Amino acid sequence: MKSFLNRLLLLFIFVPAVSGHAADSPSPLTIEKMVNLLKGIDTRIRSSGDYKALFYLEQREKDKPDVVREGLAYRRDADEKLMILFTKPKTEAGKGYLRIDKNLWYYDPSVGKWERRTDRERIAGTDSRRQDFDQSKLAEEYDPSFVGEEKLGNFNVWVLKLAAKSGVDVAYPVVKFWIDKDTGNDLKREDSALSGKLMRTTYVPKWEKLYSESKKADLWYRKEIRIYDEVDKGNSTIVIIKSVDLKALPENIFTKAWLESKSR
Repeated sequence: MKSFLNRLLLLFIFVPAVSGHAADSPSPLTIEKMVNLLKGIDTRIRSSGDYKALFYLEQREKDKPDVVREGLAYRRDADEKLMILFTKPKTEAGKGYLRIDKNLWYYDPSVGKWERRTDRERIAGTDSRRQDFDQSKLAEEYDPSFVGEEKLGNFNVWVLKLAAKSGVDVAYPVVKFWIDKDTGNDLKREDSALSGKLMRTTYVPKWEKLYSESKKADLWYRKEIRIYDEVDKGNSTIVIIKSVDLKALPENIFTKAWLESKSR
């Protein structure tokens, strides 16, 4: 009985308080407003020029030692191009991903060949996906519906449910999304399969921004991403963006030949 009461107490402490909305009550957010919230995130993250980020990737798996990697993510949002190149440790250096013409390719220099992958690909075997490094296309890929209002820690948030649009290939077709009312930035998401099975939970405790000359506005990025595997409980991934550079990149950088040259 004592154990049950303790668990019940924890439930009341940690479950977010949701402001009540009767089933027949109008949503405080129209479809248009919800779409604009998603467009706002897409716009703040989008770069009108080139983008280069140094990232730290920490993988934690139960009953295994932690694995730490470092790498570089390159983006050219105007052409929807993405390159992920691992630089550390030595065993991972030269491995990478290239997204071009809506195709995602993986390269392993130890075997010297490319393999086509999908958006469901686990980046370097971690809980991260391509979307965690790429530009944001939420409004283009998902249709939103209103769930409610909550208090997430110290933040007042909108909670939306996102359903992938017909014919769009995404890592997760169903997403529950928590958006900070003050900044419009997402703070939490739950990614589910089409069946509704929860696959992973992601928290974004830190956002940062820097001024983009080409954009003539601030560019926002998720400074820290914490991803929890909901299928293999105890497994998690931390992504930290250590620095961002918005200077122009070489024209030939988004090619298989360029990535291959980095492992020679």
